[in-house]
Amino acid sequence: MAGGGHVVAGKVVAYEGRVTAFVICTCLIAASGGLLFGYDVGISGGVTSMEPFLKKFFPSVLEQQSHEAGKESEYCKFDSQLLTLFTSSLYLAALIASFVASVVTRTFGRKISMFVGGVAFLHGAILNAVAMNIEVLIIGRLLLGVGVGFANQSVPVYLSEMAPANIRGALNIGFQMAITLGILAAGLINYGTSKIEGGWGWRLSLGLAVVPAVVLTIGSFVLPDTPNSILERGQTEKARQMLQKIRGTQHVDAEFQDLVDATEASKKVNNPWKNILQPRYRPQLLLCILIPFFQQLTGINVIMFYAPVLFKTLGFGDDASLMSAVITGTVNVVATIVSIYSVDRFGRRVLFLEGGMQMFVFQVAVGVTIAIKFGLNGEGTLAKGDANMLLFFICAYVAAFAWSWGPLGWLVPSEICPLEIRSAGQAINVAVNMIFTFIIGQVFLTMLCHMKFGLFFFFGSFVVIMTAFVFCLVPETKNVHIEEMNEVWKQHWFWGKYVKDEAAIGMRRSDEIRDV
Repeated sequence: MAGGGHVVAGKVVAYEGRVTAFVICTCLIAASGGLLFGYDVGISGGVTSMEPFLKKFFPSVLEQQSHEAGKESEYCKFDSQLLTLFTSSLYLAALIASFVASVVTRTFGRKISMFVGGVAFLHGAILNAVAMNIEVLIIGRLLLGVGVGFANQSVPVYLSEMAPANIRGALNIGFQMAITLGILAAGLINYGTSKIEGGWGWRLSLGLAVVPAVVLTIGSFVLPDTPNSILERGQTEKARQMLQKIRGTQHVDAEFQDLVDATEASKKVNNPWKNILQPRYRPQLLLCILIPFFQQLTGINVIMFYAPVLFKTLGFGDDASLMSAVITGTVNVVATIVSIYSVDRFGRRVLFLEGGMQMFVFQVAVGVTIAIKFGLNGEGTLAKGDANMLLFFICAYVAAFAWSWGPLGWLVPSEICPLEIRSAGQAINVAVNMIFTFIIGQVFLTMLCHMKFGLFFFFGSFVVIMTAFVFCLVPETKNVHIEEMNEVWKQHWFWGKYVKDEAAIGMRRSDEIRDV
C-alpha cells in the first residue's frame, strides 16, 4: 500500500511506504485528545438540567420555573445569562489559549502542547468537582478551556503530519471520533448520576473529566514527535529515522526531501501571523476562518451541549430528556464511523455537500414540527408519537453533521496549510471555532426564548450558504500529500489566480519562500 502521494502536473504520484501499525497506534493515542472537547460538550448540558446543580449555583433559574410553572413559555424555561456563562466560558478560555498554543506547538513540538492541554484540563476537572461556589466553578471551566484550546490546536496538526496521504482523512477523523465518544460517554454518565440520591451526582459527572485528561497527559509522554516537528527543531537525521519508522520503509528520500524543503521555507518565516496575511496564502486563510465559522453556524452545538435542556424545554421528562441526549450521542458516533470509511474513498466535497443538504432538510423539519406544536406563544405539549418524530428529525440532522461538517471542520483546515503557516492557520481555525461556540453558547437560550421555532430556520439558512460555499470554493484534497497541497490551489478556478501570481513573484525573489 502506498504511503502517500504528491501532485505532479495535476496527478497524484505515490511515495514509497505502507500503513504501519506504529502510525495507526500513535494516531489513535493522539486522537484521544478529542475526548476532552467531547466530554465537556456532552457533560455541560446534562449537568445544567440537574435540579441539585441548579439549586446550588443557579437558584434563580429554579425560582423562575417554580414561580411561572404552568404559564411560562416552553421556549423560555432556562433563559439565564449566568447559566449560559457556565457553559460558554470554557470556549472563551480556549480561544485565548489557542494563540498561546500556536507558539508552543511551533517552538517545542506538538506533543508538548498535548501535555499542557491534558494537565490544564485535569486541574479544571478537579476544581469543578469540588466547587462550593460559582467563582471556583467558573475558574475550573476556564482551566478546562485552556486544555481544550491546547488539545484542539495540536492534535489535528499532529494527525495530519503523521498520517500517509491516502488515509490521512480517516486517521484525522479519529479526533472527531474521540469527540463523539466523549459526548456519548458524558450522556450515559449524566443519565446515571442524575439518579444518585443525595444530590451530588453532578459532582461525579464533572469530576470524571479527569479520565480523558489523564489519558491525554500520559499519551503525550509515550507519543513520538512528527518528522515535521523534529525537522523544525533542526534534528535532520532523527526526523529521517522517524519518517522511515512511520512509513515502514527505508526508501523515504522523495517524501523526506519535500519535508526538508518545506522546513527550510518555514525557517525563513519569522512571523507566521504576518506571513499568512500575504495574498499567496489567501485560500488557506479564508478557509481557516470560514470553515470553523460555518461549522458552528450549523447549530450543532445547540443540539449537543444543550440537548438535555432542549429536550426538557420541548416537553420531554427529566429521564427522557437525558436518554434522548444519549440517543443522539449514539447516532453521532455511528455516523462518524461512516465518515471514517468514506472520506478517503469519496472525498471531502461529497461529504460536505451531502451533509449540508441533509442538515437543511431536517433542520427545517424540526422547526416546522416545533412551530406546529408550540406556535408563537410557546404553549403546548408533545404526544409520544410527536416526540419520537422530533427525536428522529434531530438524529437525522446530527448524523448528517457527524459525517460531514463535524470531522471535516477539523480535517480540512489542518491539511491545507504549508508548514511555514501551519501553526498560525490551525490557531485561527481553533480560535474562530471557539469564539463562535462561545457566542452561540452564550446567546442560544435567549435566542430560543425570543426567536422560538424560527431559531432552527435561522441556522438552516446558514446551512444553505455554507453548502454553496463548499460547492464553489472548497477544492478536493483527498490523497494529496500535505506538503504538496499548493498544487491544489493552483489548479482551482478561483484560488489559482492568487497562488499563480504569487508563485511568479516568488521565483524572482531569492529571499522569498519557495512555492512548493
